[in-house]
Amino acid sequence: MELATDKPVETGGGKKINYRKKRELPLHLMLLPGLILIVIFAYIPMVGVSIAFQNFIPLKGLFGGQKWTGMDNIQYVFAMPNIWNVVWNTVFIAIMKIVANLLVPITFALLLNEVRNMLFKRTTQTIIYFPYFLSWIILGGIMIDILSPSDGIVNSFLGLFGVEPIYFLGENSWFPFTMVASDVWKTFGFNTVIYLAAITSIDPSLYEAAAVDGAGRWKQTWHVTLPGMQMIIILLMVLSLGSVLDAGFDQIFNLYSPQVYESGDIIDTMVYRMGLLQAQYGPSTAVGLLKSLVSFVLIATSYLIAYRLFKYRLF
Repeated sequence: MELATDKPVETGGGKKINYRKKRELPLHLMLLPGLILIVIFAYIPMVGVSIAFQNFIPLKGLFGGQKWTGMDNIQYVFAMPNIWNVVWNTVFIAIMKIVANLLVPITFALLLNEVRNMLFKRTTQTIIYFPYFLSWIILGGIMIDILSPSDGIVNSFLGLFGVEPIYFLGENSWFPFTMVASDVWKTFGFNTVIYLAAITSIDPSLYEAAAVDGAGRWKQTWHVTLPGMQMIIILLMVLSLGSVLDAGFDQIFNLYSPQVYESGDIIDTMVYRMGLLQAQYGPSTAVGLLKSLVSFVLIATSYLIAYRLFKYRLF
């Protein structure tokens, strides 16, 4: 007896097309608009990488008699006095974000999992999830108001305990940690949902067995819940390696200022200033190219590790 999915279907042209392929054809066609957009906005612009090796003059176009300079732009970038400070800021902020965006959502998911009032639980999930849908343009304005040293709610609260106003967005000692805290505030609701989904997939009989053995809620969390979440925790941690050089341009661009360049200037913001404000097209493209190459290696490595250790694959 033939299965319906394996039964060939005669077409008008006399060719035999597998029923399964014919059924999936509309799904593949649905991918076309996305693929076209990726080609237009991601692959075609790669031609502009050539600017990194030119003394680029916009009026001449990409190939309109531009003077090729070889590796001069890259050498110029590495000779810049602040380049390594910018790289350090990028890596420092990015690593802190990766660690915080692992620990905070995991902790919150474990706590929220213990809540038995479903109305309170769902309301809390909605509230913490909401900032994830807002852009940094909106959240940047909110953060500036909240952290204002004169009338911001945070400094007003600290003033009740005699603490002097803190310039969270204007002092180099505070700015990186403010970026990490605000990024966690925006994204931890989304990550919490992921970990809650991992918790719900744990076999309830494991908790019953642990309870029979005399384990309380804390021991059940330590010996059952966390091991059950281990796969998704390690997987997300490995996959986050690719964002080590991505400290969050949208966030920092909307919140930083010249007085915090020392601790808040990252690769992406430096590229923006060099390329669009200072018209140094060659050096800025060279910086972006180097970042892309390093990120590509890190992403490829992280996916390779994820596949070797956890059999994770995209296709």
